[in-house]
Amino acid sequence: MISINEKIVVTSPPERVWEVISDPSAVVSCIGGAELGPSHDDGSFDGTLAIRFGGLRVRFAARVALDLDESAHEGRLTARGADGQGATRFNAGATFRVVEGETPGTSWVFCDGEIKLNGKLAKLIESGAGAVVSRMTKDFTDQLVLRCAAPDSAPGSVPEAASAPGPEAATVAPPRPTGLLARLRAWWAGRRARRSGQAAGPSEDRSVEALDQGGRR
Repeated sequence: MISINEKIVVTSPPERVWEVISDPSAVVSCIGGAELGPSHDDGSFDGTLAIRFGGLRVRFAARVALDLDESAHEGRLTARGADGQGATRFNAGATFRVVEGETPGTSWVFCDGEIKLNGKLAKLIESGAGAVVSRMTKDFTDQLVLRCAAPDSAPGSVPEAASAPGPEAATVAPPRPTGLLARLRAWWAGRRARRSGQAAGPSEDRSVEALDQGGRR
């Protein structure tokens, strides 16, 4: 039998830590060699975990169930399965809870459990379990701290700075038309000004003259 008794310090508030640790897909992403499979009607789901014991690499497939107490920030995980060749079977159970840390904005994660093994690889796995559990706990802690410190962005979200134009964008005037189009607009403006009894400005006169010369060409 393999016993697990871990106390993990996370530099994030309990609400954030619970949000991550109660999400199976988030937890699996913190465990190297673990993959999450399809879920079932009873709420359980499939998963796999590849672990190296010395020179031996064993891949386990499991059926996992998770019971959560949201208000208490506590949960219980149960799993059963076997290695890929069916030579070794296991049953596992663990409880975990998240509590406030010693300083504001930090948390403790307590995890206690046991794994029972049966089969020809049981003794080999149990003999190297201590080092493997220590290594996996350290890796899991590092990933959990990173995951809790950086909440996921919503898919397709746009950074706030890029969602709206800055104030300077409203003051930039559109480019002024040039060439024949500019002369046509100036000519039309001059005609409207003369019809209303207003004299065209010097720039409009020059534009009209240029248009007349261009027309005679």
